[in-house]
Amino acid sequence: MKTIDELLAEGVAGKRVFVRADLNVPLDGTTITDDGRIRAVRPTVAELAAAGARVIVASHLGRPKGAPDPAFSLAPAAARLGELLGTEVAFATDTVGESARATVAALTDGQVAVIENLRFNAGETSKDDAERGAFADQLAELADVYVGDGFGAVHRKHASVFDLPARLPHAAGGLIATEVGVLKKLTEDVARPYAVVLGGAKVSDKLGVIDHLLEKADRILIGGGMAYTFLKAKGHEVGISLLQEDQVPAVQGYLKRAEELGVEFVLPVDVLVSREFPDLKTKAPANPTTVAADAIPADQEGLDIGPETRALYAAKLADAATVFWNGPMGVFEHPDYAEGTKAVAQALVDSPAFSVVGGGDSAAAVRILGFDENAFGHISTGGGASLEYLEGKTLPGLAALED
Repeated sequence: MKTIDELLAEGVAGKRVFVRADLNVPLDGTTITDDGRIRAVRPTVAELAAAGARVIVASHLGRPKGAPDPAFSLAPAAARLGELLGTEVAFATDTVGESARATVAALTDGQVAVIENLRFNAGETSKDDAERGAFADQLAELADVYVGDGFGAVHRKHASVFDLPARLPHAAGGLIATEVGVLKKLTEDVARPYAVVLGGAKVSDKLGVIDHLLEKADRILIGGGMAYTFLKAKGHEVGISLLQEDQVPAVQGYLKRAEELGVEFVLPVDVLVSREFPDLKTKAPANPTTVAADAIPADQEGLDIGPETRALYAAKLADAATVFWNGPMGVFEHPDYAEGTKAVAQALVDSPAFSVVGGGDSAAAVRILGFDENAFGHISTGGGASLEYLEGKTLPGLAALED
């Protein structure tokens, strides 16, 4: 896999360099609520521009239905990239149409443009190879060189991720190189003890990574909505908590296998419960009750790990040498249910372990809750991509960058 350093050494001045970034940032209207992914790709864009490249940045945002939708425009992300670069960034209002062609043609050496959301074209996500390839052909006409730096999208077999690199000389950007290097530390010659913290809503999203990490981790800590499927698998009442009943047999199997392998599974011992889900807009007080994890009332819902669990999890992380964390411990967007996620983040800050925050909601939580990103070993930009890598899957976007 060619690196961006090798590409720069060859010279990019005057060349049109297509950077497949991940600008899939959360928006409140047109306001970006977390710019972490834009800041992550800024160094690659800045390096290319400083070397005289004519940089074309492309990304998806959200899940539009293959047609333009103002709610998913990349215009706010383009403006923020310009602020971070300290220079004007041109913006094309389409992907491969008149605006994109004119905007790219107008670039001079060292200038940067962002084209509109790639998913406004149905060819980007098509499962039909020919349709996807046709869109990749159009994108290829805009550029001379391809740089893959959207780690959050490398697990997708999409035109700009998988098909386009085959049509242009290509290299991996700095962000992808960093992400892959970090993930290798979680899968090859891992420093021990190795602790994995998994949260988030659905246990089904994490079964693959649990299956793979059972052979590698020393202990696995479970929180978030997925914890209630584990508690149910242990025979406990979970009330109206989030539950994937169909996954209970699989979870029971993993718990049994973990015991056989000597991997410690750590589940909540107490939880915060309420009869109502909190109002995330007004942040009105929720007044939750703390109960033992095996005593959740039938008419209440678990929404965060409790104080005893926070202390337990902090203790389980204190002596770890490597920690991978993916998924919040509760509904961290509401202050009454943020303490569990905050406790795990603080435990990682306090620990000497090499800690990796695995993207998605976990990365957003770290920033929203006010933690210094530099206090962690690495904050990933790709939740789904990180998980699939740890599952041992081949990621199309990485495979496409191999020579």
